[in-house]
Amino acid sequence: MKALILVGGFGTRLRPLTLSFPKPLVDFANKPMILHQIEALKATGVTEVVLAISYQPEVMLNFLKDFESKLGIKITCSQETEPLGTAGPLALARDILADKSGEPFFVLNSDVISEYPLKEMIAFHKSHGGEASMLVTKVDEPSKYGVVVTEESTGKVERYVEKPKIFVGNKINAGIYLLNPSVLDRIELKPTSIEKEIFPKIVSENQLYAMVLPGYWMDIGQPKDYITGLRLYLDSLRMKSPSKLASGAHIIGNVLVDESAEISDGCLIGPDVAIGPGCVIESGVRLSQCTIMREVRIKEHACISSSIIGWHSTVGRWARVENMTILGEGVHVCDEIYSNGGVVLPHKEIKASILKPEIIM
Repeated sequence: MKALILVGGFGTRLRPLTLSFPKPLVDFANKPMILHQIEALKATGVTEVVLAISYQPEVMLNFLKDFESKLGIKITCSQETEPLGTAGPLALARDILADKSGEPFFVLNSDVISEYPLKEMIAFHKSHGGEASMLVTKVDEPSKYGVVVTEESTGKVERYVEKPKIFVGNKINAGIYLLNPSVLDRIELKPTSIEKEIFPKIVSENQLYAMVLPGYWMDIGQPKDYITGLRLYLDSLRMKSPSKLASGAHIIGNVLVDESAEISDGCLIGPDVAIGPGCVIESGVRLSQCTIMREVRIKEHACISSSIIGWHSTVGRWARVENMTILGEGVHVCDEIYSNGGVVLPHKEIKASILKPEIIM
């Protein structure tokens, strides 16, 4: 089986982190976002993953070469010379996706994290015999998304409404599809939206079916949702593989710590924290609802909450970092500094407190 991951463009919503790495290579729960998807696809029996990409393909491929051999899966890039939307990239990769096997292929949005019930999705796809399957998830605020109205008993999609102005339902497109190769015949090689242009045609022929996603789902393409997604991911890890989470008197709730990280005495860590490889957490530090990326040093008695600390950064003694502060790569926050929602570009030194949310250039 094959799969295509819609990697897309510049990752502007996750800046300043994406100024250092393409968005799919930004760490989430101590590994690149895209690796969560590739591992799930491999476990389902996918043998080749195509990355539909328009930005820094060589960086992506060089990074993923190691994982190709480790996971035993072929990873190729399909490079767009112009942005092709969410359907155009399928036409561009047609020769790879439409092989002689006639098997369906997966399409995933690279921002989406979930428990990836891909084996169940294959069974669902075979059972209904339609041309296309999609995963849907129930949300409280559907107006930001594509809403899917289905026949309850079969999952057949009756309507697909992109970002509705009035309430039509609470099941939304979860950004994971399983498509027969015949869908490729519907797509021209030009900028095209699969949601607005392709799915409505398939719905009109009663060929699109939706399966409700079990477990959690999150689009982690912006900082607030990234932090929420980490909580959901760690909750799921607690249910499925609790041994992977840290434990001890200094841990509260769900905390993921790389084995190479050093944590000194007198810290209080959690809930909902990920600490990456090579990090040094000095004594008396308080961490909650945050991601500490690799090779970061947090000095004595610093306090960090609801924030993302980028690679190789340093947070000084008695500093307080909170309210969706995002530090880019290699930022140095001096001792006793307060950051209230600062978004700091890479390689900056912060010598004065940031009292209200702002971008530090």
